[in-house]
Amino acid sequence: MDTPLTFALYFGNRGFFPEKLIAAARTELTGALGRLGYGTLLMDESLTRYGAIEGTEDGRKYARFLADHRGEYDGVILCLPNFGDETGAIAALAECGAPILIQAYPDQFGKMGFADRRDAFCGKFSVMDVFWQYGLPFTTLQPHVVAPSDPAFEANVRQFAAVCRVAGGMRRLTVGAIGARTTAFKTVRFDELTLQRYGITTETLDLSEVFLRVRDVKTTDGKYRAKAERLGNYVSWKGVPAGKLETLAKVGVALDDIVAECGLDCIAVHCWIEMERELGVAPCVLLSEMNDRGVVAACELDVCNAVPMVALRLASGRAATCLDWNNNYGDDPDKCILFHCGPVPQSLMAGKGRIVEHPMFAKSFGAGCGWGCNVGRIAPTAMTFASSRTAEGKLCCYLGQGEFTDDPIEEGFFGCAGVARIDRLQDALEYIGRNGYRHHVSVTAGHVAPALREAFTTYLGYTLTDLAR
Repeated sequence: MDTPLTFALYFGNRGFFPEKLIAAARTELTGALGRLGYGTLLMDESLTRYGAIEGTEDGRKYARFLADHRGEYDGVILCLPNFGDETGAIAALAECGAPILIQAYPDQFGKMGFADRRDAFCGKFSVMDVFWQYGLPFTTLQPHVVAPSDPAFEANVRQFAAVCRVAGGMRRLTVGAIGARTTAFKTVRFDELTLQRYGITTETLDLSEVFLRVRDVKTTDGKYRAKAERLGNYVSWKGVPAGKLETLAKVGVALDDIVAECGLDCIAVHCWIEMERELGVAPCVLLSEMNDRGVVAACELDVCNAVPMVALRLASGRAATCLDWNNNYGDDPDKCILFHCGPVPQSLMAGKGRIVEHPMFAKSFGAGCGWGCNVGRIAPTAMTFASSRTAEGKLCCYLGQGEFTDDPIEEGFFGCAGVARIDRLQDALEYIGRNGYRHHVSVTAGHVAPALREAFTTYLGYTLTDLAR
């Protein structure tokens, strides 16, 4: 997430349109992207006329250029300073293996004569048409034509960058399912083979592996000391019995080691009831801390929410979390309370959390077994939400946007919660319930649904219901 994206730049030309526009576009586009913090990759200008692509042979040269630089670019920006050439474009980009943004320059009043007129407005359709004919996915954003100097261009590039992060990050994903699904939690069932068809590999580990690792962690280990210090500063431990921080730190070390050794991109943890009965702690705060530093972690073994959590984080550049669709908020039809016992990262919270004993476990198994519940409130912010399921060989998702408000939640409400306002919430809830989605939903800060929509449908092939529209 901290690595700047790099775009390969493609410039199209058609001979009887003004070629003088190509050199200006190469300079302007490269400069604009650099100022926005993106890297650029350009083919040597001397390899083709004016450094642009026109016809099949030029397209093949550009394809070889991309092949030589495979892995060095995250997306391609196909720039049309004039009408461009669709034959060269498909030859150049058919095997590029990355999202493609088609950007076309606008014409200007006073420059509509033959010596200056671009006609890229029209040429963009020709390129899109041929890409459609060949089945080559591409991205086009509004307005139809935009100059790199236009503020709309920055918004488009930011959105395209999010598309590239999601499409690139989700193509090869490894999720760790830590623990077995319990009989009572049929709602989190999923199909590993379906996920695999979408490039998502599931690695499963028994909770006994976690318990054995916890037993072997020594308080003299450097990793333990670092984890205990991190957790000690991360939340308030006032009133927590001695020894609970130590146990939670050991579990944290065990989970971190599993993530590193198995090369996991995210995890879903079977968080109750075995940990509470065997170790006397609830891992809520550990999942919060992992999410806060970018290790995506869902609770209740919900693999199908760990997956969209990764996508949400890639799109927003912010942490994500898994919550329950939990409570109505009075009689407001467009508000509800989203809640969980504590996996919410501190960066999404209104302040530092406070560790308490999980009241559900104290009631079920007696006092002392559920320390680790992280109490706090979600900060007011725009937000995007998503969830997924597997069914009949397809990975199906829904997607929407809303906001966390500053509406109060009474003091006695444990865990970490926020009031969400979502337009047409009742319609969304009915859709979710009627179509086999679970009671969990993944969220991140910011409105990034357009980028997720584009990545999911254009590049990843997910079946999407867009509740944001």
